[in-house]
Amino acid sequence: MRAFAWFLLLIAVSLAAMAALTYPAWLLLHPHFDFPFHRIGERIGMLAFLVGFLLVARRLRLGDRVSLGYGVPRAVFLRELALGLALGAITMAGVAASMTALGLLDFHQAAAYGAGTLAALIAKRLASGLAVALIEETALRGAMYTGIQRESGTVAAIVLTSIVYSWTHFVGSFHIPAAQVCAWSGIELLHGTLQSFDHPLGIADAFLCLTAVGVVLALVRSITGNIAAGMGLHAGWVWVMLVVHGLSQPNRASPLGFLLSRHDGFTGWLVLAWTAVLGVGLSWFYVNRPKVG
Repeated sequence: MRAFAWFLLLIAVSLAAMAALTYPAWLLLHPHFDFPFHRIGERIGMLAFLVGFLLVARRLRLGDRVSLGYGVPRAVFLRELALGLALGAITMAGVAASMTALGLLDFHQAAAYGAGTLAALIAKRLASGLAVALIEETALRGAMYTGIQRESGTVAAIVLTSIVYSWTHFVGSFHIPAAQVCAWSGIELLHGTLQSFDHPLGIADAFLCLTAVGVVLALVRSITGNIAAGMGLHAGWVWVMLVVHGLSQPNRASPLGFLLSRHDGFTGWLVLAWTAVLGVGLSWFYVNRPKVG
């Protein structure tokens, strides 16, 4: 578990850097730039994670293409990514359709979108989905997965990366007005960033759902031997989910409203059930798909 411990330490150091360095950085920047306090903290945390990730990857010999999950020719990688993207978009569209059929989504606000605005929304959300998938799959199902698998086996790599993957989705943005910033605001920012965990039962459905999603992506990584398919699936799922978020609101008044989480109005018990079904189908598909690369 040495590799897993290193990645947990990296996350802890990144959060500590955000808590300790945001206030000094704000004192230097605020007189010249109107950067929000929380935005400075987020950038410090990201920079600390990036630098630490490069150091950890080098120390654990995880910086090569194969360890990061890119160990197939570029043309093959892009083809598998595109297939995964299509499968992800189609399957998540099916999930959204089931939510709509059950009266869990209200699409009245979509009427305000013209063709151009809708096309722009779809394009922007696709770019966001690809960016999220690139970062998360490279770090989690790439380097972290490889490091844990080498030391502790595939099952441990699937389980541990999936738990960390789910956990990262509850690290939120917490705003502190400039007039209220003080020397202790970095600590306040850290607590606010992690405040979802103050009430764990309130996020249990979303946490289990996202853990299951992580398991499916890790299984696909294990079967294919690279992150191309998982990156495509991940991007497709995020893409459709963000488009749905932009066009609808969760219907909290529905008798079945409990199927959607309070955390984001989308993940929850219904998506957890869908994830189990999709996990079986996708695993079967990739097991029986001819090996590539």
